[in-house]
Parts: sequence; C-alpha cells; structure tokens
Amino acid sequence: MAPTKQGLKIAVIGGGSSYTPELVEGFIVHYQELPVRELWLVDIEPGLRKLNIVGSLAKRMVEQAGLPIEVHLTTDRRAAIAGADFVSTQMRVGMLDARARDESIPPKYGVIGQETTGPGGMLKALRTIPVLLDVCRDIEELAPDAWLLNFTNPAGMVTEAILKYSKVKSIGLCNAPIGLIKQVSGKYGVAADRVYAEFVGLNHLHWVSRIDVNGEDKLDEMLADTAGYSAKNVPAREWNPDFLRSLRALPSYYLKYFYMTDAMLEEQLESLNQGQNRAEVVKRVEEELFELYSDPELKEKPKQLEQRGGAYYSEAAVNLMRSLYNGTNDIQTLNVANNGILDFLPDDASIEVNCVVTKTGPLPLPLTTIPTMAKGLIHAVKTYEQLAIDAAVTGSRDLALQALAHHPLVPSVEVAIKLLEEMLEANKEYLPNFFPQSQEETAATGK
Repeated sequence: MAPTKQGLKIAVIGGGSSYTPELVEGFIVHYQELPVRELWLVDIEPGLRKLNIVGSLAKRMVEQAGLPIEVHLTTDRRAAIAGADFVSTQMRVGMLDARARDESIPPKYGVIGQETTGPGGMLKALRTIPVLLDVCRDIEELAPDAWLLNFTNPAGMVTEAILKYSKVKSIGLCNAPIGLIKQVSGKYGVAADRVYAEFVGLNHLHWVSRIDVNGEDKLDEMLADTAGYSAKNVPAREWNPDFLRSLRALPSYYLKYFYMTDAMLEEQLESLNQGQNRAEVVKRVEEELFELYSDPELKEKPKQLEQRGGAYYSEAAVNLMRSLYNGTNDIQTLNVANNGILDFLPDDASIEVNCVVTKTGPLPLPLTTIPTMAKGLIHAVKTYEQLAIDAAVTGSRDLALQALAHHPLVPSVEVAIKLLEEMLEANKEYLPNFFPQSQEETAATGK
C-alpha cells in the first residue's frame, strides 16, 4: 500500500460520532507504525454540530501530541474519500430516533426489539445498506485501492452486501471479540497475544469454542465463571451453568435473545413501560459526552466514553489498519467472506472468524471446533440475512417479508406481516427503495 504524501490519508464516514476521540487516540498512540498524515472526518448536514465539536477536540488532541496530522472536517464525502488509504464507516442512518423505533415497535407484537438482531436489525440493515453501497461507489471511483473497514451495524450484513454488490476491499469489525480477549488476559494476568480464542459464527451470533492461555485449555474454567454466578439461584437473565457446561462453548451476549427469549423480552417490556429503552440511554450518554467534548480545555479522550458501550472499538480499528499497512500476519477476529470455512454456508456469506492479517488482506483460519448445536441457528440466521440484504438492495417487500418470517425470533407469518408493514411505514423517509413513489412526490413538490 503506497502511503499518500509520505503518510496515510484516512477518511472516517460518520466522523461526528461520539466514538471518534477514541479513534484519534489510537492514531496518536500508534503513529510510529501507522503514520497518518491526513484524517478526514465526514458527516451529513444534520450531524454538523457534533462533527464540529468532536472535530475540534480531535484537533486539540493532535496538537497536544505534537504530531503532524492534519484534521479536516467536511460534509463533502467525495473530497474525503479521494485518494484515501483507509475508509472507516461508523454511521447510523436515521440516527438514534430510528434506533428507538427499532427497539420499541417489535415488543408490541411480542417480539424482541434490538438494533442489530431480529426485526429491528433488519430495518437498520434496510436503511443502511443502500447508503453504504453509495459510499462504495465513491470508493470504487476515487480510491480503488483503499480498504474499507466497516463498523456500521449490522456489521456482518453490511459487509456481506459490500462483498456481493461492490468491488471494494472491505472488512467488517466488531468490538466484542477484542473485549473477550481483554477479559481473558485480565483474568489470567497474561498479555493479549498469549490468548487464543476461536470464534465460530456470524457477527452478533458467535460461539467461542476454544480458549487457550499460554497453550493451556481454559474453556472449562471460563464456562464455570462467566458471570461470577453460582449454580444456586441463577437469575433468569444470566446464563444457566448447566446449559453452558453442556453447550461446551462460550456464547456471545446476543445469543441471550435466542436462548432466553422470554426473559429478555420481559426485560425489554419492563423498560419500555417505564419509558426507557437503550436508544434513550445512549442519547443521554452521548449528550453528556458532547458537553465534555465542548470544553476547550479538554485535550484527551474522556474516561466517560468507555460507558458508551463500544469499548475497544477504535483499538480494533487501529490494530487492523496497522496490520494491513505493515503486513504483521497477526491474528484478529473479523467479518469476512466464508469461502468454505463453514461448509454449510455459501462462499459469499459473511462470517465472523479468526483471520491472519496479511498485507494483501485477511486470510480466514480453518476452525478446529464447530459446535454441532450452533449450525442450525447459524444457518437459519444467515438465510434471513441473505434475504434481507437482497431486499435492501432491491426494495422488494416480498423478500423483506420472507426474511422476517424466517427469522428465528419471529413467531408467525401473521406477526411478520403486521410488523413489516408498521416498521417500513415508520422508516419511510429512509427507505427510498421501498417507497419510490413518495420520493418522486417529494422531489416534485420540493417538500
């Protein structure tokens, strides 16, 4: 990869995100191995206030570090992408108001409401995939050699859509795998590179089937100590120790929605009845963060950012950029094309597995243990994902209905039909593929 002007150009789409200071901190800390010359933070007009606040903090951080990184703030996506070495995406189409709808509409029908899983995840995908594919068209034209690192959720589905419908070199990322490695290295007091955890599955639907520390198998110990619970009196929303022992794998937190659906739904209904949902909580945390970011004396990432729920996100991003740029051949858990790793899925399916990161891209590692009981759920959710991706690109209500009706968390076709109708209507302004008529009317009336 040829550096731009003796340094790298990095474009961050969704640069006004509250996560950006963490990313900037990563670029500062690792400047010697990742010589960033230009950092372009891009956002849309409604995100301009946040972009200016977070961008000013980024400039102060760089100045404090005494590094020659130029920070550019812009709404001109094409200028940011032109000639970039890396493009990172961290956007939320419809912002947190759309997330609030993703979380609050499904529970009315007795279905889990979550921003990346189930019907809420599907609507997020329908809103997001066409926008990301637009970004990809710019990259194809203006930075064909760039790597696109996608953090935008649902990360696995977005990555698969890009693999399928564009020529861009793209890798999907999530902060959950690096979080687990840190948890294990903290528990055993070893460096992270002494831990090997094997991830099997999809983004937000993975099982850890093997955990080695200094070459010793620690899976049983981790299964016995997952949440510090004892076998007596396990709360319904914590993992049952007998279940975990018999599963012989550490499940992702998101698997609670599938394995403990009733308890998780009950928890969501309680929160909604009290006028709270996760989107509202995140909104409050974000407002507090942006207030902190506005302080002209602040010149570093504030500690409070770690409460935002995306801890280690930028560490994962910067690690991947460093590895691609330097060809370090280290192992990272990424969302990549299946290409035969899971023999029961198509080659172009996006899966979340360990990869060796070479200078020419990630090479997925063969799996040593695939839990038999995980195969059915992986296959079912991947079927839903593939239908939903094609629905997002084509605007086909038939495909969207089939995706929803075949999602394991949707109990019946009748519920799927009602849910789809209400959720599409609630997201109308962000779904031009599904409402072409209303888009034309808006253009004609100028409203």
